[in-house]
Amino acid sequence: MAEKPVVHFEIMGPDGSVMKEFYEALFGWKTEEVPGFGGYYMVSPDQAGVGGALGKGNENMPSYMTMYIEVDSIDDHLEVVKANGGQTLVPRTVVPDTVVFALFSDPAGNMVGLVEPGTPSAE
Repeated sequence: MAEKPVVHFEIMGPDGSVMKEFYEALFGWKTEEVPGFGGYYMVSPDQAGVGGALGKGNENMPSYMTMYIEVDSIDDHLEVVKANGGQTLVPRTVVPDTVVFALFSDPAGNMVGLVEPGTPSAE
């Protein structure tokens, strides 16, 4: 396994069902809606090579495409991002029972995600 593997992707737009239908038709991916996430559809690694999601962005980021890289410490990696000319867009964020993630931009403005291994518990 890669030391810092790409573990997830997102392709988001203003209408989650349109994104879902487009990529299902284009690549034959089968998706599963995530309850409570308003138009967010998971794509399994068996379908796309790496697990990911299609869906509806939010008002701050209505359309985007990004990948998520698994790291042991998001905070440590955000320091490296800053030291090398990048910028934190979304700091370390815990979504209980789902994921711990952050988003940053590289020096060219590309948005990249970080995730920590495991699923955080709801506290």
